[in-house]
Amino acid sequence: MSYNVAIVGATGMVGRKFTEVLQQHDFPVNNLYLFASSRSAGSTIKFKNKDVTVEELKEDNIKGKKIDFALFSAGGDISKAFAKIFVHYGATVIDNSSAWRMNPEVPLVVPEVNPEDIKWNKGIIANPNCSTIQAVVALKPLYDKYGIKRIVYSTYQAVSGAGMGGYTDLVEGNKGVPPKKFPYAIAGNILPHIDVFTEGGYTKEEIKMINETRKIFHNDNLRITATTARVPVLYGHSESINAELNSSFEIEDVFNLMKNAPGVILKDDVKNLVYPMPIDAAGTDEVYVGRIRRDFSVDNGLNLWVVADNIRKGAATNAIQIAEYIINDK
Repeated sequence: MSYNVAIVGATGMVGRKFTEVLQQHDFPVNNLYLFASSRSAGSTIKFKNKDVTVEELKEDNIKGKKIDFALFSAGGDISKAFAKIFVHYGATVIDNSSAWRMNPEVPLVVPEVNPEDIKWNKGIIANPNCSTIQAVVALKPLYDKYGIKRIVYSTYQAVSGAGMGGYTDLVEGNKGVPPKKFPYAIAGNILPHIDVFTEGGYTKEEIKMINETRKIFHNDNLRITATTARVPVLYGHSESINAELNSSFEIEDVFNLMKNAPGVILKDDVKNLVYPMPIDAAGTDEVYVGRIRRDFSVDNGLNLWVVADNIRKGAATNAIQIAEYIINDK
């Protein structure tokens, strides 16, 4: 069986990655419909050696197409305006923006972690923040076996997480061009600032990681803190995760858990300088875990280094995996 798939925000960085991942995963696409703003309407994107024309995103261009899955990556305002229109015409919307993530009526899903939540969707399923996705994939086996009391996130996030503007700031910044997307130069620099600052001094990105992790694990009492930083890397977010577990553990058991965890590749052989790096994760769908070691400063403390491609697993791939789960579940 094949399906009619729409991509909303098709000309953006994640939108184009949707088409790439759909092809690589051999997703059973019958008709592919590409939507973007009126500025991009009429342009073409290649899919399976055919040029697909981009259409303007408006209701008249949606109805009558019998779309099964609508993959959104066009920002929260567009998602709020158009997601329910797609649902009205029969589509299941998988949204990459923050618009629906914390809505109690909308499941927030990472297929390796909480696929059961897909079943109670009412037409819209939210993709978590890119930094949250890779973190919970790594933490899930620990959460299930030991329980988790507290998490400390420190992230080192690639410029592509800020879209083409962020990507361009780094590429052009290396040539001495002043930044346009970021408030300061990112080339040769680190910005301890992703998204806007809130009243308490945390950024919205940090608050997202905290709240989304709690929702995915169905645990509003989970103690979490976060610091998110932008680093001069094109693709691939890196995270230092410190977890305080509820029960004691043997470090060898943690290694074995990671070896067998779905969606995880263990890269941890420090004697031979083997550990996850964004340059290795770029272009792949897995979450890489290494630098596993006990935190001796607290009881049952554990340190992990977690890396993944933020545009693939952190966005496009996760959304397509949700659609694949729905198809397989049928």
